[in-house]
Amino acid sequence: MNSVAAPAVARNFTERVSNLLERVDYKLVESDEDREQVFRLRYRAYLREGAIIPSFTKKLSDDFDDAGNTWTFGLYIDGRLVSSLRICVSSPAHPMTPAVEAFPDVLGLEVERERIIVDPNRFVADPEATRRYPELPYLTTRLSFVSSGYFDADIATATVRREHQAFYRRVFQYSTVCEPRPYPSLVKPLSLMTVHCRSVRAKILHRYPYFHSTLFERRMLFDRILPPRTATMLKAKLPSANANEVPIANNAAILRR
Repeated sequence: MNSVAAPAVARNFTERVSNLLERVDYKLVESDEDREQVFRLRYRAYLREGAIIPSFTKKLSDDFDDAGNTWTFGLYIDGRLVSSLRICVSSPAHPMTPAVEAFPDVLGLEVERERIIVDPNRFVADPEATRRYPELPYLTTRLSFVSSGYFDADIATATVRREHQAFYRRVFQYSTVCEPRPYPSLVKPLSLMTVHCRSVRAKILHRYPYFHSTLFERRMLFDRILPPRTATMLKAKLPSANANEVPIANNAAILRR
């Protein structure tokens, strides 16, 4: 009986995520007002989980929020901020990210090999929105998958608590490479999980079609790293916004400059 029902359940969930995606706006957080909202959302989320100690400012931020290899996004549904994710990218030009800093013994060799490492972190969500939209974790972490494609990443990381490992293992094919250890600014230890991006990309897209992205979307989210000449060249090749998955621009070379 379960073997018959499972595919229908999966299809229904995929449809719900796809439908909700049409109401989602991924916004790069740059203005002081938007940053304030995200930092306060982070604080509330981490405090609720007992991951930080109370602060008078009621905000949570760190030096990586101002780093040149960082993109902080707010996810908005119908104009309301419901979650946030920060993407940091380790490259020869900008090697340091939160995961690299916390796990140098594990990731240091990859940095020396000039690997491109996408490090999604600071994933937080509004509890009311999470209850209302159980699809929210998929829509938020979709950003990490999209970023790994845009930057043609070799490796993606996940720094998570032990109880969250199953989600990343199931959805993104991550493997645990380091058990929980102390993590900067948090009182609860985090584990390190990694995945070799190119080896699992096709399988993930087949199973979760709503992770597909167009070149247009990827450029809108991450293009600020491109020098003007490269941006102009890509614009000339830009496909229709209605196109499905298109070949990914190789931005690894740009990151190595």
